[in-house]
Amino acid sequence: MAKDTKIGKITHYYDKLGVGIIKLAKPLKVGQTVKIIGKTTNFDQLVSQMQFNHKDIQSGKKNQEVGVKLNSKVRSGAEVLVIA
Repeated sequence: MAKDTKIGKITHYYDKLGVGIIKLAKPLKVGQTVKIIGKTTNFDQLVSQMQFNHKDIQSGKKNQEVGVKLNSKVRSGAEVLVIA
């Protein structure tokens, strides 16, 4: 079984929008599935849309902070892993 790879952390969550801000340590593309793990969080999420500076993008680069629409609430500091 392939190992999940840590790609970043949640730095902020906009409750009303349902959007998490991820500080990327590695690249991330629309269409990939991520696992978000925190103190009270553990769920998988398909990245169907990603934004940078309020504009849709298809991929995020290392050290970029991107917004991703999420189905569940998350807290700052939660780890984001890409599911291989």
